[in-house]
Formats: sequence, C-alpha cells, structure tokens
Amino acid sequence: MKFGLFYEHQIGRPWDEGTEYQLIQDALDQVELADTLGIQYVWEVEHHFLEEYSHSSAPEVFLAACSQRTKNMRLGHGIILTAPKFNHPARTAERVSMLDLVSGGRVEFGSGESSSEAELGGFGVNPLEKREQWLEGLEVAVRCMAETPFTGVDGRYVQMPPRNVIPKPVQKPHPPLWVACSRRDTILLAAEKGMGALTFAFIDPEEAVNWVTEYERTFTEKCHPVGFTVNPQVACVSPMMLHHDEDEAIRRGTEGANFFGYSLGHFYVFGEHQPGRTDVWSQYIERRAAQGYDPEAIAAAVREAQRAETLGAKQAGGDSTGLRGSVGTPAQVREYLRRFEEAGVDQVIFVLQAGRNRHEHIMEAIEIFGREVLPEFIDRDEAQVRAKQQRLAPAIEAAMQRRAADYHPAEVGDYSFPALPVQWAKATGSAELEATLQQWADDRAAGKRDLGAGITG
Repeated sequence: MKFGLFYEHQIGRPWDEGTEYQLIQDALDQVELADTLGIQYVWEVEHHFLEEYSHSSAPEVFLAACSQRTKNMRLGHGIILTAPKFNHPARTAERVSMLDLVSGGRVEFGSGESSSEAELGGFGVNPLEKREQWLEGLEVAVRCMAETPFTGVDGRYVQMPPRNVIPKPVQKPHPPLWVACSRRDTILLAAEKGMGALTFAFIDPEEAVNWVTEYERTFTEKCHPVGFTVNPQVACVSPMMLHHDEDEAIRRGTEGANFFGYSLGHFYVFGEHQPGRTDVWSQYIERRAAQGYDPEAIAAAVREAQRAETLGAKQAGGDSTGLRGSVGTPAQVREYLRRFEEAGVDQVIFVLQAGRNRHEHIMEAIEIFGREVLPEFIDRDEAQVRAKQQRLAPAIEAAMQRRAADYHPAEVGDYSFPALPVQWAKATGSAELEATLQQWADDRAAGKRDLGAGITG
C-alpha cells in the first residue's frame, strides 16, 4: 500500500495579505520533506470560490512547483473539474501533458464533477447535467492526449474541429485516470470506466473491504474503459497527525480534521454563504462543542476508554466526538493502516493541512510517519502490487478488448485549415490578396520581410 498527502489549502478567517503566500510556501516544504522520506504521492484539488475550505483554484501551478521540489513523488490532480464550462477539454489535455513533461512523467489525472452551488452556479453548470458534462469533457481530454491529430468532436457539450493538441504527455497513451468518489454508485462508476477510485469519504478499513470488493467485481464484469488504458486502484483519505504522546496528537490534529468536515458540509450540505463575508471558522467554533467537534472532548473520551488501541475514521470514544482516523501515536496509526492494507486498499491519502493545523506540527508528523511507520509498508508494496496485477490480468485484457471494439475514431482525410488572411482571400475572391500572401510567404522563407501587426494582431 502506498501513501499520499492531500491539499485543499485551507485558511480559516481571518487572514491577512501574507497568509495565502505562507500557506503555499509551507505546503511546498511539506511536500519536499515527504518526498525525501519516501511518501509516494501528493494530491491537489481544484476548487473555486470555496473560501476558507479550499484556496486551490490552479492545481497545475502548485503541482508544477512540487515537481521542481521533488524527485520521485507522483503528482496527482485530485481532481480537475472536466465539465467544459469549467475547463475546455483541449486546455485540460494541454495542462496535464505539460505537467507530465515538466515532472518527467509523474502525473496522475483525477477528474470530477463538483457538487457545490458555489462552483456549479458560478460557472453556469446545470447540476442535473453535471455528470454527463464531466464524462464528455473527460472523454474529449483523453482523446486530445492520445490522438495525433485529435480527430474532432461534435458532442452535446463540446464541439471542436480536428487539431493536433500539443504537447503530448510523457506517459503513453496518457497519465493514469482517477475519479473522485464519495458514494457507492461513484465507486462502481469508476470501476465501469476503468479509473482509479479516489474515495473522498472518511471510512473505516472494515467499510473499505466492501468498497474494494465491489469495485473489483464490477471492474471484472462490466469495465468499458473511458481511457486507452485502465487504472484499477482504490484510494482512501484519512485525517492524520502523529505524535508519540496520544493526547498531544489529538490536540494537534482533531480541530483541523473536524473543520475540514464542517467547512465541507457548509458549502455542500447545510450552509448559506455570503461571498467575502461569511465567517465559516467562527461558525465552526460556535457550533463544535454541541456537534462534537471539540478536541478536548475527544481527548477526554479517549482517556475514559482507557486509550483504546484501535483507531477508527470517526471513533474516539464514540462517533459523537467527530473525525479521528490516523490521529494518534505511531503504533496506533501503524495498526490502523495495516487494516486498510488487509482490506485491499491501494493507497491511503493523508489530510494534514486542515483548519489551523500548524506547519511545524505537520512537518513533525510527516517526519515521524516517514521514519517509523512507512518503511514496513514500502517493503510489502511491490509484492502486493505484483499479486494484484496477476489477479486482475484477465479482467484488464477483457476490458481493453471492449475498449478496442468501442473506439472508432473519425477519419480526418485531407482536412486542413487555412490561416485567416487566406480565408479572407478565398471569401472575397481577391487574386491580389492571394498573390500578396504568397509573396509574403516567399519573403519570410528568405528572411526578407516581417509580417507585422496587421496580420498577427
């Protein structure tokens, strides 16, 4: 089993002019440290207008910076919003490919729909059509990376003539595909489409067993890949904070973990937001005791339970005390993660940067994890990956055969497109303009003449 860091770039109000800058610089330091210790992935979201919850609207920029601060770490889009009103699929393909080139082929391409009114309404995406828009945008983006040239599309949401979308990614035919999942139906959709499942729901290992089992069964029986290769993996997220003293780990980690859950709920479930005015952090502080979001209450509950050795996603003396997950001592977290490994989960992604969790505490937790917990999982990972590949090999072959049968690219024939002045010459029937353009071509080939702003401007 592998591990990753997950970033929303959270900032609880209030913040000043330097806060966002420092947040990003701290995150880059955290990622660099994680890479040196052997943590294999970093995942960055794309969100818009979700102030406090996520200041991360340009993940490709952050991941590009990460690529220059790391040597081995995989760079995960977790996720790109692929509905065309968010991101035109050709632009998605261009950005993913460029990041793959910049990083030496380390990109993971996760995609998703969004379920927030802030984003859907802000970009004019119909919530009733968001899944169809996500899928069409994804399909076109993948084709843009894999086809030379892209043969064009006349879809419901995307219309584009043939173009050779460049650059192409290092990883052929395209980087591994993932999709954000928070419910059973999207897990099964990921399996049907041959994509990795990024399960952004806080679940226990015992729940993950069922998700992994259903994923693999659906993948084996029904997979018709959306891409030109498959990525049959399941990843789970978990809050994380490590310290050798359990009470200290809880004090450092649970307030941020539960702000993560509260602020997500504010934008996606129960909140009403006034842009630039609503103070989500203050609302959280006011409500947390009544709702169980109280780190002192969690610590007290753990002490009453005589320091139970078994961690859970929402267990610390009972569900009412909020999220916990991988918050505790190295021994506790090691046991918790072994249960995910036994469940067949391919990757656990840690949420450390949440709420007002402090940079120095995050760095210390990464250091402890890398030195005291990670090594045993690295030692077992290669054999487990090989065993899974062998187990799923017949299903992968069958899926790719279905893909080959489904894929019928258009013929572009002798399709070409003229430069705009050539179009004008043809439209007006101007022999003089046509001759002038040919003369310019000859002169430019000989280095004699600059076309000038009249043509390019």
